[in-house]
Amino acid sequence: MLNELETLSQNIGRLIEINQRHHEARVALEEQLAQLRAQCEATRVELEQVREERNALQAERDGLSAKIDDAQVRLNAILEKLPRARAGADRENQLDLLAPSQDAADDNAARHGENA
Repeated sequence: MLNELETLSQNIGRLIEINQRHHEARVALEEQLAQLRAQCEATRVELEQVREERNALQAERDGLSAKIDDAQVRLNAILEKLPRARAGADRENQLDLLAPSQDAADDNAARHGENA
């Protein structure tokens, strides 16, 4: 009977020890869960801030795009009001731009001939 009581006492001691280890593991897991929940909440807050920033940037982009479109419309209206030159007149104007440089080349050749 004494052996049975001693065995029973040892078994109870092991059960208490196992129970204590499980309790400590549960407390550690609860602490870890609390930390993860806090991280999750912080991530949610950060995500909401990033979404708000994204929405603000999208609104700014849309506003700038509208301004660009308005400027393009005004620029096109201004360009339509400008007189249009004919293609032949453009060629003459281009030749006029080349003529002074050709005269300058002839003058330089004449000067070189005089100096020789």
